[in-house]
Amino acid sequence: MTARIEALLDAARQETGLHDFGDPTFREGLEVLASALEEEAAGLSAAGREAWRAQLLGYLCERLRIEDWVRRHPEIEAQEVRAPVFVTGLPRTGTTALSNLLARDPAARSLRFWESQRPTPPPEAATYETDPRIALADATLSAMKEAAPDMAKMHDDTGASPTENQDLLGQHFRTQHFEGQAHIPGYIAWWLGCDMVPAYRHHCRVLKLLQWRCPPTRWNLKSPPDLCFLDAFAAVYPDARIVWTHRDPARVLASVCTLIAEVRGLFCERIDRPALGRGQLALWAEAVRRGMAFRRRSPNPCFADVFMHELVERPLETVAAAYQRLGLPLGSEARGRMRTWLAENPQHRRGALRYTLEEFGLRLPEVREAFREYTDHFDLRLED
Repeated sequence: MTARIEALLDAARQETGLHDFGDPTFREGLEVLASALEEEAAGLSAAGREAWRAQLLGYLCERLRIEDWVRRHPEIEAQEVRAPVFVTGLPRTGTTALSNLLARDPAARSLRFWESQRPTPPPEAATYETDPRIALADATLSAMKEAAPDMAKMHDDTGASPTENQDLLGQHFRTQHFEGQAHIPGYIAWWLGCDMVPAYRHHCRVLKLLQWRCPPTRWNLKSPPDLCFLDAFAAVYPDARIVWTHRDPARVLASVCTLIAEVRGLFCERIDRPALGRGQLALWAEAVRRGMAFRRRSPNPCFADVFMHELVERPLETVAAAYQRLGLPLGSEARGRMRTWLAENPQHRRGALRYTLEEFGLRLPEVREAFREYTDHFDLRLED
């Protein structure tokens, strides 16, 4: 395994002509992940192995390029990322719709899919909306949707859509998002116990790079898995404003398992659906436990709760209430842009999928019991 990792590192050095990967703590996650992918249980196809190699190599190349830009332009490090708005919570709880609404606010900026995948060279304000990387990202997403048609019904993203922290944390090889492409329980167990502060420091470093030549500098971020590590996130972003989205966990689990199965189908020869269900139940029950514990012990945390049924029924009023809770102004231009986005993007415009807990080996009573403290605390509307 060590030889394979070294070969991957050498390939990145050769492709970029660079040698400094920055903080060496990225190496542990890369080694654990690579080992997990070699296990038979990962179920990778030959095409999946090639795709994974390309992804890992791409992350290593971006690390090298990011370090090179910061070395040649030390003023990047002097940039400040102040009071980001961070959307988290269980997946499939409206985080994507909410992030798209927040992205309409001209006073802030969101992490876009294209710049997340290829943050170097850093974007410039004059060409931000026409950068050729947008078309490359669109092509990547179109190919995925063609190979997995149902995915567009669940995530109808474009290259310019707001995205999660997956690529920036992936460049440090510490993110749950990898699980979407293979069955890697050993890596997830390691990830749940790892120190995420170095990964968020890298995350912040990339945000500084991205905003350096392209304001504004108030960020809207989102990432459901980071609910597991709000302590580490707050250590790097102590003034963050956190939005926690909520929905019945039974609907969440059926939906997220369906999405993961759809994506894994692009990389894997086989998918163990009961194992997928068990893993997601354990992961997200732990995520809400950690999130609630963080909230209890945090001094005066700046939290806003958004319930999915309210976001669907009264989207603008729900966003306005969240802004008020976070102490942010919501201008008329932002409201108008949000209203336009809602009119152009009705829920289920690509069609709705039907999914059940049972197809992933889960039963409603065990899900209810696993999340009882969470659902009782937030008085969640259950969608039986």
